[in-house]
Formats: sequence, structure tokens, C-alpha cells
Amino acid sequence: MNAIIGQPVSRVDGPAKVTGHATYAAEFSLPGLAYAAMVLATIPRGHVRSIDRRAAEAAPGVLAVMTHEDAPRLPYKQIAQRPQVDAQSGEQLHVLQDDQVRFNGEPVAVVVAETLEQAVHAAELVRVEYARSPAVTIFDAKQGRPPSESNAKAGRVPELGRGDAEGAMAGAPVRVEARYVHPREHHNAIEPHVTIAHWEGENLTLYDKTQWVDNDRKEIAHVFGLEEGNIRVVSPFVGGAFGSALRTWPHVTLAVMAAKRVGRPVRLELTRRQLYMAVGFRPHSEQHLRLGADKDGRLVALQHDVVQQVGRYEEYAETALSPTSHLYQCDNLHARYRLVEMDTNSPCPMRAPGVVTGVLGLEMAMDELAVELGMDPLELRLRNYAEQDQQKGLPWSSKELRACYETAAERFGWARRKPEPRSMREGGTLTGYGMATAIYHSDRSGGSASVALTGNGMAVVRSAASDMGPGTYTSMTQVAAETLGLPVDHVRFELGDTNLPYAPVHGGSITMASLGNAVVAACQAVQGKLASLVRAAQQGPFAGLAEDAVVAREGGLGRADGTGPAVPYAELLRQHNLGWVEAEGSAQPGEETKKYSSAAFGAIFVEVRVDELLGTVRVPRMVGAYDVGRVINPKTARSQCIGGMVGGLGMALEERAEWDARFGKVMNANLAEYLVPVNADVPSLEAIFVPNDDRDFNPLGVKGLAEVAICGVAPAIANAVWHATGRRIRELPITPERLLG
Repeated sequence: MNAIIGQPVSRVDGPAKVTGHATYAAEFSLPGLAYAAMVLATIPRGHVRSIDRRAAEAAPGVLAVMTHEDAPRLPYKQIAQRPQVDAQSGEQLHVLQDDQVRFNGEPVAVVVAETLEQAVHAAELVRVEYARSPAVTIFDAKQGRPPSESNAKAGRVPELGRGDAEGAMAGAPVRVEARYVHPREHHNAIEPHVTIAHWEGENLTLYDKTQWVDNDRKEIAHVFGLEEGNIRVVSPFVGGAFGSALRTWPHVTLAVMAAKRVGRPVRLELTRRQLYMAVGFRPHSEQHLRLGADKDGRLVALQHDVVQQVGRYEEYAETALSPTSHLYQCDNLHARYRLVEMDTNSPCPMRAPGVVTGVLGLEMAMDELAVELGMDPLELRLRNYAEQDQQKGLPWSSKELRACYETAAERFGWARRKPEPRSMREGGTLTGYGMATAIYHSDRSGGSASVALTGNGMAVVRSAASDMGPGTYTSMTQVAAETLGLPVDHVRFELGDTNLPYAPVHGGSITMASLGNAVVAACQAVQGKLASLVRAAQQGPFAGLAEDAVVAREGGLGRADGTGPAVPYAELLRQHNLGWVEAEGSAQPGEETKKYSSAAFGAIFVEVRVDELLGTVRVPRMVGAYDVGRVINPKTARSQCIGGMVGGLGMALEERAEWDARFGKVMNANLAEYLVPVNADVPSLEAIFVPNDDRDFNPLGVKGLAEVAICGVAPAIANAVWHATGRRIRELPITPERLLG
């Protein structure tokens, strides 16, 4: 049978999505379903003085109006830290538990009605009077403080370093120093966040938009003091999330409370505007970098300070210092991470959290150093190539970054670049070439899967994983099909339900490295179980054979010595009067984490065209070459890479939350005024995968993919804009007014 892993298999869930048969969280139809709408605070800090809900309660179809005055007191029990997802320390928001207002957009009431329209109308009738308190709504980097001890233990350290950065910087022959600013950025996934809560006695079912059904269950059990076994979470399809659905937001708690109050299932869906205040965002950040090098371009000192915003009621921190610590060889390094408390909703992970921020500053600074040295930016990076993870003192499990540089540069035509800024033009249009390095750490976590071989020749593979778009359904089907020796259309993968075997978080680019190996283990377990059954039988082609005499091959079982044909699984089941055979398998990280450092790498090359009079920037083409280990499906992998490129383009040129400090709120909280790339903005995008197979990292040989695809894109564009115009724009996004100002 031909290899299935590595083939560009079309999405197995594609037909269900394009025909409307894929059921998203909002689309589950339950008898007696009611609808909820939130009332959100309109001040950044203070307390509720009074709530008049009489008009809302008298409105047509209203079933209940709940505020802090009559909401049940919830236990909010302590929850154990989950390293794969937790970037928060301290308690989450205790929704409707007191009269305090901690940010503009905090829920102060929820209305339940027969229809969505009735619920929204009644919510508008609730009148709230507030007493305002002084609020911190302006970002001041000088007010930064170190992250908490728990965040530091989770790798979000306040400081790291080696050698004598200050002394080496003072003696460096060549130095550059710059400050870079990146504004608050929002996820804007196609599917809004939504929860349907359904109580049946003491049992609770949640149909929720989530990237981790098991975490949803754990968090709601924590909030309500329930046994996890009494909660089921269902989320078979997720319409994009980019990290916003990694945690359980207050609206989920509200839906559960509301369903309990009215004794009916309740659906609570956030509006597009509410997504800017009721879930998280990528935090505003400011970075200060100092790079020192010798005259040959080798780094002798590196200093990097990152300051990010955080909500006052809860601490969220990121690994923004990670790329600085190991992307380039440098013996003298000092990096510092600080948080500025503000009266805002909590930030949260957004694609490549922290790392994309750190790479942004570092790669723009490296370009400035190349200019100061009069050196090609690619050559500078090659001269500072890190042969090992210098911070951890460990070798890389694999690293093909040099191949990424070479492959992408050749494909892009980097050699045609004239080094002087403003030296490439067509009439009034300036052309610029820029490049940057991409990196994102590769991690894996424990997970489980089950496989059932059935009498009709099918294999059903199950795990409580998620698929928010990267192709989990398809890639796991391919892994199972190849391991079992079956055609792709003979394998069905099921996910998104806490009734299925445990799966880790669908984030951090860990799904394939974690769950893919669990699927292999489950397939091998079911093959072994069937082999044991047929060997122990009284009759049949394998009866009485030794354990090592029967092996899986050609979609069934055969003799290890190769004599005789393989017998298909379905035929063996029929011979032994079995309807199916099922087994479970799991995979865990091992000693490799102590022996190696693992990361995905990439090199991004970008061309920009800048209108000299209007200051508009267009990006006609982008080339990225990536080392992501073994590629399971090049079609879905390319989709992930071009999606990351588009996200990076938005980061560089368009996306920013317009923050009004008077009200402590985002003013462009809609897709008309918060700009994201559209088809007309998207250039020719090319993603190339350099060969690699990282078996030292995990048995499948894969590394992470989704996050590395966005890293490096924004600085590559910014560097290209400098090359085109001679203007270094250090605050994103790069807009016409900044270029012309």
C-alpha cells in the first residue's frame, strides 16, 4: 500500500462543512431552548450603584433577569495549574458575585428570553447606575512589575541571562538601540464564542466553542463545585479561535447559571462587538533592544526588555523572552519581562503568544544592526547561527534553519536585492526586500485515543481533541490509515467530546506531536489485541502461533515470515464471530525533553511596494521556508503557513485596537473599523517545507507548525518597508500617516 502520511489528502471534514452538515456550538437544537443576552458594564472601574430591571422583566418573552443581587454564590474552588495552557495566575473573574466593576465590558446582568431578539431587546432595557473609581487606562511602561512566582515557574520568567551583557555592550565596536511598539490585537475568528448549557438533574452538558473540552469541564467543575464526571462538553467543530478558546470565559459560567435558573437549556452567543471585551486579546507591548556586535557582525551582547499590559484582576503573562534566549549565538545576554496593570479585560493567548512579540522586536533590531554594519541581513543571521540552545545548554533535536535560509532566499531571488534603501523603484513606486527568521518552541503533552476495528472493514478512531481549522480530522485520519494499512476512506476520526479518551489542549502547536503518537499507539494496540484473539482461537490461519509470528500488514494480519496472504481485519472478525475489536493507546513525553531542545524554524522573505506620494504599502509576494519536522499533509500544512502569513501581514500593516483611555474600551470593536487583511491585500504566498524527520523529539518525527507560520512575517515586512523607503517605522501597524509623517 502506498504511503498516506505525507500525501496532500483533502480535508475529510470538507464536505460536511461546505454542505452545512457540520454542527458548530450554536447550531445544536435542543427542545425548549431559550436564549440569553448579557448586560455589560460601561465604565472602566467602580461599582454598581443600582440596577433597574423592571422594564426588562416586563418585556415580551423574558424568562429571567439575573444580576449580582440574586445570582447564586459560586464556590470558585482552587484549580490545579495546567502548564500547557495556563498563563494566568490568581483567580479568574468571579462573574455576578459582587457589585464591583473591574473593566469596561464586565458582565453585570444576564437576560433570558424565549427568542434571541427578545433577550437582546430586554437587555437594552436594563438600567444600571455606576459609581466610578479612578481607573488605570493608559499604558505606562515605567509602571511595569515582574510576573508572579507561579508564572515564573511556568517559564514566563521576569529575567534571564548569561555572561556580562552590560560590560560586553560597553565594549562592543558596533551598537544599535531601538524601541518597538505593537498595539493590542484581537482574534476576530469567523465563529463568535457561544455556549449552550443544558442541565438534566445534576448532570450538565455544554455545547461550547472551545479548543480543549477537558479544560472546559475542569473549569466549570471548579467554578460550580461539581464533580467532573457530571459534566459533558461537546465541541465537534470550531470556526477559528487562534487561542481565544483555550480557556473558559465568563459567558460560559453565565450560560450555566441561566440554564439552572430557568430550568431549560440556554444559548448565550457573544456579539461581534462583545468579542472585544468579553474574551481576551494579544496585549499591547513595548520592547527596548540593544545589540552589540564586533566588526565582523558577530553578536557580543544582547539586551532585551519587554513590557506588556495585563488586567488588574488577573495576571496573564507570556514567553516573550524565549526567542531572544536561543535564536542567535551570543555569550552575553540579559532580558527582562514586565507587566503593566490596567483596568481592562484580561489578555489571553493569540497565535504564537509571546514568541511572535519577541521575534518582532529581535528581528527588526537585527535588521538595524545589519544596516549599521553595512552587511546583508541574511549574512548577519548566518554569522550568528546558534548550533545549540545556548540558554538551556542542550543540542537541538533537529534544526534545518540553514536550509530554510538557502531555500527561501533562492526561491525569492534575494540576490537581486540592492542594499541601499530607495534604490529599487518603478516610477513613483518604491520596491523593498526584507527578511526575518521564524522560531517557535516545539512541545508535546500526554494524550490518548481509542481505535475500533469493525466487521464492515472500517476503523473508528476517537479522542477528545479539537479542530479549529488546521485539519485535525484529516491528519489524524491519515496517521491511523497508514498505521492500520487501510485506505483513508475506511477510517473515521471522531473528536470534540469529553466522553472520548483524554486529549491535550489544541494549542501551542502540540496536537500532532502529542495526539498523533497516541493514535499510532492505539492503532498498534488494537492490532495486537486482534492478533492475540486470533492466535488464541481453536481454528483459523493464525491459531496457535507464537506472539511474534503474527504481524500487522496490508490492512490486516499476516505471518511474520511473509508466507501466505494477509487476512483483512474485517474477514478475521467475521471468522471469529466478532462485531468489532477495540483498544486504547496513549503517548507521553519522555526523556527527550532532558536531552534536547526542540523548535520549529523558518525563514521569511517579503517584497513590498510603497506608493511614494500616498504612503500605501502593498505586499505582492512572500516566500517562507519552514523546518517543521515530518509533514503529515502538505496541503493542510501549506494552508496553515499561508494563514500565518496573512495574520502577520495584518499585524504589520493593518491591525490595531483603537483604545479610548477616557472610557477604557476599544472603539473600533467591529470588522468595519478594525482592519484585517482581505483578498485584495493578500499577495502571492509560497510555503516550502525543507526535509526533516525529528524522531529524537517524538516517534512520528513531527514538530509544531501553526505558530511558527506567523512568527517573523511582521518584522520581515517592516524591514522591507525600510529598504523601500529609508524610513524605519518602529510602531506597528505601518500606516500611510506614519510613513508620510
